[in-house]
Amino acid sequence: MPTKTEVKSNTITLRGSSQIVAEFFEYSINTILYQRGIYEPELFHTVTKYKLKLMITKDKGLVDYLKNVLAQLTEWLEKGMVQKLVLIIASVDTEETLERWVFDVQKDEKTEKEGKTGKKSEKKIMQEIQAVVRQITSSVTMLPLLEEPCSFDLLIYTPLNLSTPEKWEESDPKYISKENHVRLRSFTTSIHKVETSVAYKATDEDD
Repeated sequence: MPTKTEVKSNTITLRGSSQIVAEFFEYSINTILYQRGIYEPELFHTVTKYKLKLMITKDKGLVDYLKNVLAQLTEWLEKGMVQKLVLIIASVDTEETLERWVFDVQKDEKTEKEGKTGKKSEKKIMQEIQAVVRQITSSVTMLPLLEEPCSFDLLIYTPLNLSTPEKWEESDPKYISKENHVRLRSFTTSIHKVETSVAYKATDEDD
């Protein structure tokens, strides 16, 4: 999984930015899976990241799965191929999508075309990411309870001409037929901008 990032002073490279974004995805995915109770609490342990106490899985199967996904995601980020990452939470019994956590990714095209670096302090980037992760953590208070067994899936939106790696497959968007939508904070590395939102199944009480 992503560890050290290439950030020196206020200068950030495309590779460093991609690693920061992938690392944010790693901690965000873990936070959502823990907060929404997709896995048992005992399968997580506490770490400190972004000056926050976060829960990270220690389940080997899940660790290996996320490691492979994030490695591919980082590679695509460096090539400017990632448009968005979507975490789907669905009912195990009906396969109905109950929540869609969407991370929209925008990239500064000049960086890729002209080989430029970005200008932003690591401290500022981490502060922005911290604010997003805080929102993700606190969002459990506004989301409906998941009162049935649920599973999760990860969708990565890429250009149509990108070849699908082995063991990966194309998927439908898994939209929610009737949803409520909440936009969360965003952050930018000056090379990548990530906007976060969550859509969840509306209940009859929402009418």
